[in-house]
Amino acid sequence: MSYKIPLFDLNFDDAEINAVVQTIKSGWISTGPQCGEFERMFADMLGVEHALSVANCTTALHLAFDALDIKEGDEVICPSLSFVATVNAIRYVGAIPVFCDVSSCEDLNMAPLTIEKLISPKTAAIVVMHFAGFPCKMNEIMDIAKRYNLKVIEDACHGPLSEYEGKKLGTIGDVGCFSFFSNKNISTGEGGMIVTNNGELSEKLKLKRSHGMTTMSYQRASGHSTSYDVVTLGYNYRMDDMRAALGIEQLKKIRQDLNRRAEVRGWYLEELLKYSHLLYIPFRDHKDFCSNYIFPVILKDEVAKSREEVRDEMHKRGVQTSVHYPAIHRFSIYQDFVNTSDLSITEYVADREITLPMYAGLTKSKVAEVVNTLISAIS
Repeated sequence: MSYKIPLFDLNFDDAEINAVVQTIKSGWISTGPQCGEFERMFADMLGVEHALSVANCTTALHLAFDALDIKEGDEVICPSLSFVATVNAIRYVGAIPVFCDVSSCEDLNMAPLTIEKLISPKTAAIVVMHFAGFPCKMNEIMDIAKRYNLKVIEDACHGPLSEYEGKKLGTIGDVGCFSFFSNKNISTGEGGMIVTNNGELSEKLKLKRSHGMTTMSYQRASGHSTSYDVVTLGYNYRMDDMRAALGIEQLKKIRQDLNRRAEVRGWYLEELLKYSHLLYIPFRDHKDFCSNYIFPVILKDEVAKSREEVRDEMHKRGVQTSVHYPAIHRFSIYQDFVNTSDLSITEYVADREITLPMYAGLTKSKVAEVVNTLISAIS
């Protein structure tokens, strides 16, 4: 159906169209100069040493676990309140996901104290997912990782340019992974980026991204070499230049887009705080710069209607919503991995969360309409 107010809006214009056309005209459309420029711009934006473009964030996560030598039988502490790719990548290397509860209905990220309680002699890594672009408590998590000699992978798919105590998300752990899926803050349709400050790890990731080959086609075509060796087991996880061209144009817009999203968030808070007896508003008091990828609210027990009833009523009135996320540990494939830890907050959120429209093109009047529709549907 067509919505009066959709969940998100793609911020493409003639710049993206022209960039793709020019790339096609260049005669080089696979991994090449546009990918290199996109990587350079992304690294500069985050202030990180190395950025590597990849096919999507799932491949970035897989490469991270593989390159960090997370192996079969290792345990990785992870959120259940995330997209399933966060955990699928753990299984790609044969490791065991250990699900961790979120902190509260106000903080939808994993709690450091709970993380520490889940550590066992088999624990090799922690993967954090910065929900909606709001940061996990990274100082405490990095301290835990240092004390127990654990790797930290940041799933920063929601958080380009989001900050934690002056640091950009994705640059704090051993490696950071970003998504450029169609509804993300930076969109290339499909695509991702993996970043690190570790030069040795970067070279390992680069090899594994492209079949373990010492040179790629564009390098050989540019005269770098006429032959190559294969020195490790790798994958075909490359991005192409057409998507990189889209990414370059998106990076030129990202700061303005995120500044406007911050305004939209302010309008939402202004409207929704009147209804705090009915709704939890996650991260309501957060002050640092944030990508505001989505705007989640959680129905309190005082709301008699189910989440599905409320969403159905909003959709009938032309306002699109979503859910972030079904709990991963409830999926059939992961039920055998559920540990003895308490996941009650995650389950409550998974049953009661509603994602409201969030994009830079929303106006103050549209935000008021969304909130009025939500409260009317609840009532």
